[in-house]
Amino acid sequence: MSQDKKIIVTLGTCGISAGAAKLAEELKSKNNVTVKTTSCIGLCALEPTVFVEHGSKITAFSDVRPGTKDVDLLVQFHKTGTLDAEFGKKVIYDGDRTKINEVLFKGQKRIVLRNAGWVDPLNIDDYIARGGYSFKATKEQIFDVVKNSGLRGRGGAGFPTYKKWEILAAQRSDEKYIVCNGDEGDPGAFMDRAVLEGDPHSVLEGMQIACFAAGATKCFIYVRAEYPLAVRTIKQAIKDATVRGFLPVPVEVREGAGAFVCGEETALIASIEGRRGMPRMRPPYPAESGLWGKPTIINNVETFAALPWICTHPGEYEKIGYKNSKGTKVFALAGKVKKGGLVEVPFGLTLRDLIYNVGGGVIGSGVFRAVQLGGPSGGCLPDSKLDLPIDYEALKESGAIVGSGGAVIMDDTSCMVDIARFFLSFTSKESCGKCTFCRVGTTRMLDVLDKISKGKATQKDMETLNELSEAVSKLSLCGLGQTAPNPVLTTLKYFAEEYKEHIEHKKCRAGICAALFVYEIDEQKCVKCKACVKVCPVEAISKDIKIDQAKCIKCGQCFKVCKFSSVLKG
Repeated sequence: MSQDKKIIVTLGTCGISAGAAKLAEELKSKNNVTVKTTSCIGLCALEPTVFVEHGSKITAFSDVRPGTKDVDLLVQFHKTGTLDAEFGKKVIYDGDRTKINEVLFKGQKRIVLRNAGWVDPLNIDDYIARGGYSFKATKEQIFDVVKNSGLRGRGGAGFPTYKKWEILAAQRSDEKYIVCNGDEGDPGAFMDRAVLEGDPHSVLEGMQIACFAAGATKCFIYVRAEYPLAVRTIKQAIKDATVRGFLPVPVEVREGAGAFVCGEETALIASIEGRRGMPRMRPPYPAESGLWGKPTIINNVETFAALPWICTHPGEYEKIGYKNSKGTKVFALAGKVKKGGLVEVPFGLTLRDLIYNVGGGVIGSGVFRAVQLGGPSGGCLPDSKLDLPIDYEALKESGAIVGSGGAVIMDDTSCMVDIARFFLSFTSKESCGKCTFCRVGTTRMLDVLDKISKGKATQKDMETLNELSEAVSKLSLCGLGQTAPNPVLTTLKYFAEEYKEHIEHKKCRAGICAALFVYEIDEQKCVKCKACVKVCPVEAISKDIKIDQAKCIKCGQCFKVCKFSSVLKG
C-alpha cells in the first residue's frame, strides 16, 4: 500500500473522551490500513474527527463512532475511494490539503495551532519535518525579531515579552530561570492543555529560544496534574529532544495541585519551591528575585509556542493584529455556540465575527445574550458590544479582559445574576485567603448575590454590591482578587434590568433562580395521577392536587415528574 494513503485520527483529550482512542485501535486492527494518530485539531464539537489522506487530497469526517458501521465504511473509503451515501453526510471537507484551512478554519490565522492535528506529538521527526528545531540566530537578532513582532504575554496581562527578557538578561547571577506557565485553571479554557498535548516541541523550542536570548540556565514547565495526557506528552517530548541535543538548557516538569491562584506568577513560584501557592507583594519582581531568590521570568504556553514561527518568519507577525495588540490569540469557544472548540484568530477581529463567523453562532433556537471573556475573572458583554475589536485595551475598557482566552457564549436561557454568582463562587473558593479584601470581600459579595437570586434583596444591597466590587478590585493583593469582581461589575453595568427584576418583581426571566419560581397546578390538564403528590418531599401538595405555597420549597420535583404538563412554573 502506498505510504501517501493513510487515516489520521485525532487523539486529544476531547477526542479520547468521545471514543477516538477506541476508534484508532479498531482501525489499526484492519488489514492493509495505515493509521496515524495526532492531537486535537480544535474541532472539539465534531469529535471524533478523522482525516483520510490520498496524496495531496484530504477528506475530513466528523463524529466517526467506534464499534459501529462507520469503521468499515471508513476503511472502504480509504481503500477504494468509494463513499457510502449515508456515511458521506459526515464529510466536513473534501479537497486539496493546502486549502483545508480556508474551509475548516475560515476566519482564523493559525500560528500557535499551526501543527495541531498534523503532527504526532510523540514523534519528534514529525515536528522536525515541519521545520522544527531549525532556527539559528544571534541573541541580538532574536531580541530584534521578538521586539519588532510586538509579542505580548498571552497569559492575560499582555506584558511585552521582550521586556521581560531584557530584565532577565541584565541580572548578574550564576543561575537564571525561565518558567512556562501551563497552570490554566479557568473553567472552560483548554488552550494550554491542547498545545502541550498536541505540539509540545513548539513549546520546548520556544523556551530554548528565550533561554538563549535572556541567558537562562534552567527551565521549568508548570502544568496542573489534572492534565495527565499533557504531562505524559511533554515529559516524553523532553526526553526525545534531549537525546537529539535540542535542549542545551535543561527542562523540568513540575505538576501543580490545581489551585487557580497558582496562575499568578509569585504563587506559581511558591508552588514550584514546594510551598503553599500564595502570592507575595511586589517588588521585588520575579525577574529580579524569583525561584529560590534567583532571577526568573514566566511566560505562558501560548507565548512560547508562537516563538519558533515568529523567529523563522521575521517581519511577518507584526503585520497581523490591531494597534498595540499584534499577532493572534487562541480562544476556547464554549457554552451555547455551534462550533465549540479551539480557534486562533488575529487581534482586531470583532467579537461578532468570533462568535458568528468563526464559531457558527448560537446553537439551536436560542438568542444571543452575552459572552464572558477571560475566564472566571472576565467580564460579560452584551450584544451592543459585539462590534468591539479583540484588543487588550479595548476589551479592558469595556470591563472584560483578553485573559487566557476563555470565551463562554450564553443565550437567553442564561440568567445574568446567576452567571455572576457562579463565577464569583469559583473565585471566592479559589482565593488563597492571604488578603482581607479578596478573602472576605468576595464572600460578602457572594452573600449579596445569593440574596438577590432568592428575591430577598433590596436596593440597598445593590449599592453594597457595587461598593464591595470596587473595593475588592482596587485593594486586593494579586490579580485573582483584583479581577474577581469583573463578572459582577459588567453584569451590573450591562444587565441592570435583570437585577431590578429579581429585586423589585421577584422574577427571573430565564427561569434559573429556583427560589423565585411559583409552581401551580393547571386543573384542566391535571389527570389526578398523583405522581406529584408522591414525590413532594414536604407534603406541600394536597390530595385534591393543590400546592400550598407556604409549604413549597421550590425543589421542582413535581414539575419534573408530571407527564401531562399540568404543573406550571412561573
